[in-house]
Amino acid sequence: MSQRRGRKKSTRRQSKFTSFLIVMAVLFVCTISGLRIKELHAQGKELAYSETVLEQKIEAAKQENDVLLAQQQYMQTNKYIEDVAKDKLGLVYPDEIVIKPQE
Repeated sequence: MSQRRGRKKSTRRQSKFTSFLIVMAVLFVCTISGLRIKELHAQGKELAYSETVLEQKIEAAKQENDVLLAQQQYMQTNKYIEDVAKDKLGLVYPDEIVIKPQE
């Protein structure tokens, strides 16, 4: 009978020790998970900011593209050719009178 009591005490001690190890393992996993969640949250904020910046750059590039397309269309018109001929080459139509300011 004394052997039974000894075994119960040792199984209780092992049971308490096993429970302690399980609790410590769960706490360790929870701590690591919490730290990782915090890191991922910070990384998510950084990515959201980067996304906003990139969207702004895309919008600016689209606007610049629209301006360049409008300029390209204008450069294909006769009005552009006339403007360049007048400004850079000094050409005028035969019936036009050129008035130059005095220097």
